[in-house]
Amino acid sequence: MTAAVILGCAGTELTAEERAFYRDVDPLGFILFARNVADPDQMRRLTGDLRAAVGRDDAPILIDQEGGRVARLKPPHWRAMPPAARFGEIAMIDRARAASAVRINHELLAGELRAIGIDVDCTPVLDLKRPETTTAIGDRAFAADPHLVADLGRAAAEGLMAGGVIPVIKHIPGHGRATLDSHLDLPRIDAEFDSLVDSDFVPFRKLNDLPWGITAHLVYAAIDPEKPATLSARVINEVIRGEIGFTGLLISDDMSMKALQGSLDRLAAELVAAGCDVALHCNGKLDEMRLVAAGCGSLSPAARLRYERGRQRVNREPEFDVQELAEELAELMV
Repeated sequence: MTAAVILGCAGTELTAEERAFYRDVDPLGFILFARNVADPDQMRRLTGDLRAAVGRDDAPILIDQEGGRVARLKPPHWRAMPPAARFGEIAMIDRARAASAVRINHELLAGELRAIGIDVDCTPVLDLKRPETTTAIGDRAFAADPHLVADLGRAAAEGLMAGGVIPVIKHIPGHGRATLDSHLDLPRIDAEFDSLVDSDFVPFRKLNDLPWGITAHLVYAAIDPEKPATLSARVINEVIRGEIGFTGLLISDDMSMKALQGSLDRLAAELVAAGCDVALHCNGKLDEMRLVAAGCGSLSPAARLRYERGRQRVNREPEFDVQELAEELAELMV
């Protein structure tokens, strides 16, 4: 049975121990980081080896390729992309132009990812940019206006899907009010529920039909004062699935972030019990991955259905003129 987990790996090629572990556990998929990247040929070998390890040619392989400082693929082998905030700045002058630039940028990005065997990108970021927003989000956010963020996020998702890649919206139900970096601490949001509904939740609600989403490791005191969203059945059921109405595959943010404290096997079991479809563990440390896999269990029938439904959303045979799109994007970005 496929495990309800997405895992990283340690380096640019698989070890024999990793291959055996993946074969035995059968994770739903994998996620890659800069430590796994050398050049396009190496990436094609690695993505092929990961899928061969689980015996599934369609096992999803994820990456965080947002643009700006969050880019695992960098020049000279890959295109440097602007951060989301740059598109937000263009939108202040011409909203339609910005949306066109976002869509084209992400369609080109999808082609770059598919060429090396990656079919899921953990973007767009739908968090709102606020004066107090932690620099961990910063220019990864498009803007402060939730409706503009929704429009540009929709354009990004449509560009990726047109190019054959599944987008992942993040961080549900909204990271913009956090003043702490959840990689290092557990942020707490004390805003009133109605304020969250009218602002932070808006982009996620407007994009609630998209295929995948990532939770936020944040405590929302007005909803569940004890548990972060990733571990909170109340946040997931009443807000993410309820108020926001998200219907896609829900995966946790990285379990190796310090916002979550406790044994990894217990945390994996707890987040799945709370309503996350899939646990995400990114650092590639085999001893930690063993614990996560032991706790998460098998992919549920409901999660399997959401996963299959998401795969049907993407264009299976994308065709476009890269040079033509690149020239059009350059004109829009001026």
